[in-house]
Amino acid sequence: MICFVKVTIRITKDFKKAIKPLLKKYTSLTNDLYLLQEELTINPRLGTPLGKNAFKIRLKISSKAQGKSGGARVISLLETTVVGIEEADKEGETTVVLLSIYDKGDVSSISDKELRDLISRFHDNKDNG
Repeated sequence: MICFVKVTIRITKDFKKAIKPLLKKYTSLTNDLYLLQEELTINPRLGTPLGKNAFKIRLKISSKAQGKSGGARVISLLETTVVGIEEADKEGETTVVLLSIYDKGDVSSISDKELRDLISRFHDNKDNG
């Protein structure tokens, strides 16, 4: 059985707001995010599971020259929809929503409350259009 999954990547307002100063600070970040996008289309469950279909992804910022441990963290959320129900023709669609990004040098970790708030804001905005 071959299962084809279409992966769509979306970004939230929180992600756009958080990425803006990082893009100004790190010239390589645009290319690093492009590489992350390619990785996510192959493995949408990339990163450390945080629960509630959320993941923390370690992202190398090439211009920092510190590897993944000193790079950025991207918080992603999976939304999965099964399109077909027959096993032979099983197709699905997965949307990876990039909720937030932060520089590991500036923020050590994200709290459970912050994660819940990010997910809640995403769902609230999605329901309102």
